[in-house]
Amino acid sequence: MEIFNHNSNVPFLHWRKISIVIAALLMIASVGLLLTRGLNYGLDFTGGISVEVKYDRTIDIADVRKALDEAGIENPVVQSLGGSRQVLIRLQPKVDGKEGAGGPGEGASARADKVAASVMAALRKERPDAVESSHSFVSPQVGDELKSDGSIAAIFVIIGIGVYLWIRFERRFAIAALLTEVHDTLVTLGVISLVQREFDLTVLASVLAVIGYSINDKVVVFDRIRELFRLARKADPEEILNRSINTTLSRTIITSLFTGITMAALYFFGGPQVHGFAITMLIGIVVGTLSSIFVASPILLWLGVSKKDLMPQTRDNPELARRP
Repeated sequence: MEIFNHNSNVPFLHWRKISIVIAALLMIASVGLLLTRGLNYGLDFTGGISVEVKYDRTIDIADVRKALDEAGIENPVVQSLGGSRQVLIRLQPKVDGKEGAGGPGEGASARADKVAASVMAALRKERPDAVESSHSFVSPQVGDELKSDGSIAAIFVIIGIGVYLWIRFERRFAIAALLTEVHDTLVTLGVISLVQREFDLTVLASVLAVIGYSINDKVVVFDRIRELFRLARKADPEEILNRSINTTLSRTIITSLFTGITMAALYFFGGPQVHGFAITMLIGIVVGTLSSIFVASPILLWLGVSKKDLMPQTRDNPELARRP
């Protein structure tokens, strides 16, 4: 299946200066957002208390929030748990507030019990059919460890991809892939920071998945670049790179389109617990697809990739060395 003509010749590399400048500006803006606004870390990272509540009859999320507000419980995060009769209430820890803070020497379990009891009292005041399913406490120290482990995991994934591409292709391809992966990750995080979407474990998993998805697109283009360089008698790098993008454009767009449809279905039918994952993947798909077309190949051209770099080395290959 092809959306674009296999022989099309859209001059993507002709716009490389504009595309690289836009990519650099997006990266700078994303770093600025992360430094000034930061990420809206969820309960998984900040610690706090979560309470699951079931109702006998249908409940509106707005009514739950109203009952908690009237009881003086500030800034609760209320989510539906895949239906209209079960909700998850999450409370961030506060230094001087009531929810999740606790008194000096008070244990985490006792704090969780106390907060869960106040939440249930507030809800039963409005709806007596509210029943607590469970409650749990997440320590802030656990959140700090998750931030550290998540950052290390992302760095290792990017470095691992760079090493793989260096071995499979050539040094310039690894550098181009690393730069675009950093771009894709920063821009995705920048968008999350801009809209202040809650950053929880599902979003962290999605960011790592975005890195893998994005590199898959670029490997396809890189494979075609190597193939065309080896086939061409006189290889003009800009022409080869442009031709590679055009011949893989249908595959790139179709893959992105169907992955995007899958994520949209996950968002609409998967329940609120996977909203963060689906939204982050959608952002990453758009960013990764655009960078495969407008960023990775211009960087390769800037690094000076040539036909000579991609030809098999006969001295290291006895079979080729024996050929006349």
